[in-house]
Amino acid sequence: MTCPHHPERIVHEEGAQLDFSKDMSYGDYLHLDEILSAQHPLSPEHNEMLFIVQHQTSELWMKLMLHELHAAIACVARDELPAAFKMLARVSKIMEQLVHAWDVLATMTPPEYSAIRPYLSNSSGFQSWQYRCIEFALGNKNAAMLKPHAHSPQRLAEVEAAWRAPSLYDEALRLLARRGLPVPASHVTRDWTQPYRESPEVEQAWLQVYRNPERQWDLYQLGEELTDLEDAFRLWRFRHVTTVERVIGFKRGTGGTSGVGYLRKMLDVVLFPEIWKLRTDL
Repeated sequence: MTCPHHPERIVHEEGAQLDFSKDMSYGDYLHLDEILSAQHPLSPEHNEMLFIVQHQTSELWMKLMLHELHAAIACVARDELPAAFKMLARVSKIMEQLVHAWDVLATMTPPEYSAIRPYLSNSSGFQSWQYRCIEFALGNKNAAMLKPHAHSPQRLAEVEAAWRAPSLYDEALRLLARRGLPVPASHVTRDWTQPYRESPEVEQAWLQVYRNPERQWDLYQLGEELTDLEDAFRLWRFRHVTTVERVIGFKRGTGGTSGVGYLRKMLDVVLFPEIWKLRTDL
């Protein structure tokens, strides 16, 4: 580290290693040369670097989010709830991080974005395969959303696998059924590629948990972890809408969507409907 009064002077910590010519360094471990050389602006505009870094870092956070979500779903399927709770709490925190990332992008003004937009062609966050896998893992299944990834067989296979797999909520309901709660068979074994349909019977199962939380505390905590998760996801979506509207207004998105109009529709999607409805009926 440097001395604050004499920046040119190196302050040697006792035992610190300064020669990394033979051992793995910090940069080696993180592959920083590859990461930091992956920004290639196409326009002459200063602000394009912000646009690139914003989306690249978001994709890195989404990679971690998927890592945690897949593990959490597997833990719920194995009735290992304490481990799942830690992972789901981390996912919620990642979403908070992504919400604040929009604050940085919002510093880009409409003229600044308009200057780089012609260089983006049809590339769009709508084409993010990781985001699509997150949506599918959280239960928002839509077969039409496979099409944007058809140009890449490898990515299509990954997105399709997420589309075909039980979602986090599907596994939560299967767990409730294994615990003897009255989850209907239609929600325990079904075509996982189909959008989730709200069920009064499922709400009654959750109500049994919430009316006597001490009796099945871990299921009650699972319900609250799901609530935290969807709450954070809603904030992420909302901040996305407001940032896009602030920067481009109601222009169509570069990927061909209606832009703000499409994003506003997504605000109405409820991932875990019975978890929210029971609060009225308690």
